Amino acid sequence: MDLWELFLIAVGLSMDAFAVSICKGLATKEVRAKHFLTVGLWFGGFQALMPALGFLLGSAFEQYITALDHWIAFILLGLIGGNMIRESLSRDEEHTNDSFAVKIMFLMAVATSIDALAVGITFALLPDVNIFAAVSFIGIITFILSGVGLKIGNTFGAKYKSKAEFAGGLILILMGIKILLEHLNIIHF
Repeated sequence: MDLWELFLIAVGLSMDAFAVSICKGLATKEVRAKHFLTVGLWFGGFQALMPALGFLLGSAFEQYITALDHWIAFILLGLIGGNMIRESLSRDEEHTNDSFAVKIMFLMAVATSIDALAVGITFALLPDVNIFAAVSFIGIITFILSGVGLKIGNTFGAKYKSKAEFAGGLILILMGIKILLEHLNIIHF
């Protein structure tokens, strides 16, 4: 596997984290350096961790993981998106302060990195993959794109706070539906 192929895989895997980071930026009043580090470390860390775990699990469990990854992502993204929509409709202003809580970030990081676990299993089947280089590259690309997504979302969301949070929740729900439909071979993007 050459560097270009690895780059394309890393960008592809990071797109869910990028979209979720945009949603996080939409819901955040003022983005600070700690927010960039938070999304970067959670999403980049999990995007690196999951293929490493997948590589260790190997091909023996591939059929079980790929059979469930879309359902797990669908449920987690639906719950998180639904919560964001509920918060956007709430008159309580303080809900945006806890949007980077460990519980929320953990669920989002898992939901956006499930596919990376299956990619790691695929890496185990390929003879020429340097797994350390691959997971490092995936983690770094995701870290960078998550920060970019956060900034993009925040720039837009500062003007349209509750509508933007509603849109962010809707995007997460639609992403979950898209993942489910793609894996059920109902649609192809």
